[in-house]
Amino acid sequence: MKKPSNIFLIGPMGAGKTTIGKQLARELKMPFFDSDRVIEEHTGANIPLIFDLEGEEGFRKREQAAIDELTAMQNIVLATGGGAVLREENRRHLAERGTTFYLHTDLNSLLERTRKDKNRPLLHGEESPEIILKRLMDERDSLYRQTADHIIDTGNSSIRGVIKAIIGCLKTNTKSTNKHS
Repeated sequence: MKKPSNIFLIGPMGAGKTTIGKQLARELKMPFFDSDRVIEEHTGANIPLIFDLEGEEGFRKREQAAIDELTAMQNIVLATGGGAVLREENRRHLAERGTTFYLHTDLNSLLERTRKDKNRPLLHGEESPEIILKRLMDERDSLYRQTADHIIDTGNSSIRGVIKAIIGCLKTNTKSTNKHS
């Protein structure tokens, strides 16, 4: 069975999903969606406020509804939140309704990219961002890999190089791991 022509980007916070997704969508002339922005539009509240009021569980329920709605669309590029893979239903929708790319990034790159971002509630706990990011990666890496059709290393790659690698995978349409720099 041929997969729908949706492109889904998964990976940890700071992997470049939104930045790469916007430019990829522009290049492919497809609409771009960011699941976190859609949740904010639906609720009228930003992600940190949703976490404060409803906790992570409340946010994950909203995220699951948004992922279901967005993955049911056709011919879109979707950047998901870093924790979207935590729920089995999200993983199933991402795997079945499009081509999913895991934007893999090393811990140092993630730390640098998220260092000044105040819109990431999971990074503002008792522990250092480094410990939190490492734990999140340890918990989620296997879920990203299980869900992805392709793995693209974004750590030392240019945005242009990552987009080129994604387009190359779409042309060949085979499951693969691409180490692109």
